[in-house]
Amino acid sequence: MYQVENRAIMAFKQKSKGFTLLEVMVVVVIIAIMAAAVGPKLLENINTASKKRAATDIISLESTLKLYKAENYAYPSTDQGLEALINKPSGDPTPKNWRQYMDKTPKDPWENPYKYLSPGSHGDFDLYSLGPDGIQSEDDITNWSSDN
Repeated sequence: MYQVENRAIMAFKQKSKGFTLLEVMVVVVIIAIMAAAVGPKLLENINTASKKRAATDIISLESTLKLYKAENYAYPSTDQGLEALINKPSGDPTPKNWRQYMDKTPKDPWENPYKYLSPGSHGDFDLYSLGPDGIQSEDDITNWSSDN
């Protein structure tokens, strides 16, 4: 009786030593197909979120610049830049009631500084990010375009 049980156990152990190469390859192919189906949608969502974060940063910087003007009677010049919100700028226009408005200027989601021009081509000042490609193109996020 013990011999019959031992043979059954030995036969079971020999059959279940592990996965075959074919089984592993099938699993890898299934995972690759799933990643190919989900990956682009995930990347699209990340890109959309990054653009929305840039638009939100620009709105926040716009508000801070408007407060700066209300207290100092002028926007910082292009040369003074957004740095004027952190450190007291020198040169014209001289801020009359300067104070530190921010701890640091944010970088866009692609780790580039936001661009600032004053006076701007589209208003009192232009504030924008060059977007994911880092060059001036249609994917820029700006304070003058309503379709961001």
